[in-house]
Amino acid sequence: MSKILFVLTGADHWTLADGTEHPSGFWAEEAVAPYEAFTAAGHEVVVATPGGVVPTVDRASLAPEVNGGQEGADRVAAALDAFTALRHPLALADVDLDEYAAVFYPGGHGPMEDLAVDAESGRLLGRALASGRPLGVVCHGPAALLAARDEDGGNAFSGYRLTGFTNAEETQAGLADKAKWLLQDRLVEIGADFVEGDPWAPHVVVDRNLVTGQNPASSAPLADELLKRLG
Repeated sequence: MSKILFVLTGADHWTLADGTEHPSGFWAEEAVAPYEAFTAAGHEVVVATPGGVVPTVDRASLAPEVNGGQEGADRVAAALDAFTALRHPLALADVDLDEYAAVFYPGGHGPMEDLAVDAESGRLLGRALASGRPLGVVCHGPAALLAARDEDGGNAFSGYRLTGFTNAEETQAGLADKAKWLLQDRLVEIGADFVEGDPWAPHVVVDRNLVTGQNPASSAPLADELLKRLG
């Protein structure tokens, strides 16, 4: 079958407005649910990060209260352990996009720290978008879209309908008033048509080959949408 590229944050924290470092990384469910869907369908998943650093899981994403209880938390932790590609990432600079049938960016607050300003990731996103191959981005993953410049100096995703972690969700999570900037605001600023769903409910937006999900609950439906496009 096909190879699918997962681009993950290399950051283990998110710097808040007062300069403190909020422990972070990637959100477990947003990597695990699509990984399981893609591999069950027979696809191979390859991981890439800035500099090829082994990605850090946000410890908060392994807590029982965000996984429907201890049983769910144990299942996610076991699935993460089985996701061996996470321990052997490529460097983003070494990725040959032609080798992959689709590209996927999970979230967590980590992308707000590094991928939002990573030019290598931005170029990869621009090429993936222009290529027409399925491109999936979920939750805080759309922070990476901020670094995708087009030839005219604008943003490659300007004019696209998309979603991501909302201001309402960041407020309810208790971090909006501590953040340097909010994802929804920045995506609107680059000219994206941000489509907001109900907080914490699954919400997927499709525009051309771009498939975006609002929050962790959107990661499995987003994966299903990408699989449809892979045939």
